[in-house]
Amino acid sequence: MRWVIGLLLSTAVAHAEGDTAGEFDYYVMALSWSPTWCAVEGDARDAEQCDTDLGWSLHGLWPQFHRGYPSYCNTVERAPSRRETSEMADIMGSGGLAWHQWKKHGVCTGLSSNTYFDLSRQAYESITRPDVFRRLEEEVRLPASLVEEAFIKANPQLEPDMLTVTCRDRRIQEVRICLSKDLDPVPCGQDVVRDCTQKDALFAPIR
Repeated sequence: MRWVIGLLLSTAVAHAEGDTAGEFDYYVMALSWSPTWCAVEGDARDAEQCDTDLGWSLHGLWPQFHRGYPSYCNTVERAPSRRETSEMADIMGSGGLAWHQWKKHGVCTGLSSNTYFDLSRQAYESITRPDVFRRLEEEVRLPASLVEEAFIKANPQLEPDMLTVTCRDRRIQEVRICLSKDLDPVPCGQDVVRDCTQKDALFAPIR
């Protein structure tokens, strides 16, 4: 029994040390609907993001394997400065989120923090966020598939297997788009394409 426990502990430690930076297959860009995050988490934290009309915010740009993903990788790159992370608040909502994304995901890209944040902004700007959602004046319930269709219509380069829509607490949560290392849309791995199947997901307007 002791050797089994020892093996489990050594495996856990090895995993905690992180994966190899720069070794991944593609990116997943996660766009969060800010009013959902605020309703579920942000309002309770009195988050400044919830006083803005951010709409589709950048949750993160995540290195991904065709199955699974790396995280908390060992890296020789220096940590980002407070200025670097705060400069991402206009699209991420806060410098704190930018720091967390670097610590968990950015370190796995093999890029410097400055290059990673620049690439994250490029990815965000490469996708048109459908304007129709910003024009909502009251809460609506809609099929999650309608959100996916709106993104595909606004971005003809996207195909259904290149993005997925997630829900949380019966609300539209995120749109996740799969991108190559050059930020071209690519098919997502099977563990990423798990569309929300709700037909009456709550979608709140921007504040």
